[in-house]
Amino acid sequence: MNTSSPPLNSPNYLDSLEREATYIFKEIAGQFKNPVLLFSGGKDSTVLIYLAVKAFAPLPVPFPVMHIDTGHNFTEALEFRDKLAAGTNLRLIIRKVEDTIKEKNLDDASGKLPSRNFLQSYTLLDAINEFGFDACIGGGRRDEEKARAKERIFSVRDTTGAWQPYNQRPELWDVYNGRLKKGENVRAFPISNWSELDVWNYIRREQIPLPSLYFSHRRECLIYQEKLIALSDYITIDPTDVIVTKNVRYRTVGDMTCTAAVESNAATIDEVISEIENSLISERGETRIDDRFSDAAMEDRKLKGYF
Repeated sequence: MNTSSPPLNSPNYLDSLEREATYIFKEIAGQFKNPVLLFSGGKDSTVLIYLAVKAFAPLPVPFPVMHIDTGHNFTEALEFRDKLAAGTNLRLIIRKVEDTIKEKNLDDASGKLPSRNFLQSYTLLDAINEFGFDACIGGGRRDEEKARAKERIFSVRDTTGAWQPYNQRPELWDVYNGRLKKGENVRAFPISNWSELDVWNYIRREQIPLPSLYFSHRRECLIYQEKLIALSDYITIDPTDVIVTKNVRYRTVGDMTCTAAVESNAATIDEVISEIENSLISERGETRIDDRFSDAAMEDRKLKGYF
């Protein structure tokens, strides 16, 4: 399997990535009995939906879309989620972390920026058991973060939902092994070989709509560890905190409590692409607070069943 994107100057550059992704979608549909596409409201999972529609056209997408709602989402992302699901005639499943906290009597996130990311795993694993999903399709890309680079296209999770990076299958010549033991399931990543810039170039070519969060807008923000965190009811503001109003946008869309904005005047797709081309920092490295707790923060969560 070619683990790098085709040259940027190749006339078939985006076509090649699209063919690979749609091929993976068809492999997922062919090898698994009950897949589901995990949707966050962000650009990567939005591109996945459009790729899935293209992969199975003129037939409908043969699996539902599921959002694990932490309760700390941007309003813009939730509104976009509902509009997109309705516009593409996809079955939307929503499961809420707040319900899991009550049902399992879990301790809610606390502190200044109370991220519920680690609690999402409980809700996801419960939903997998509830519906009997054997493959969860995600928008992870290998350029995002160190732990994601260890994933395969079909990344096996054991009977507890945990990921073991040392126990992944080889994937040679575009052959994907979806064989599972009882109780196991797979996380499948159709755009694993895409970069952030690839995603944006594809969005521009296909004219894919996105939440307004991805483009420059005025927002009140807390300055926290030199990052800009949107003011919301979910975070704690202390008297000594510095609050500013700036033109910002988001490179990735997660919870309001753990996703930082970047100062930006990029209001169009072309301007965003130009900004990314000149950035020396990955999107998660620049904007995800919860990945900064340790070098292995993401891997630790994945070992416990995270996406």
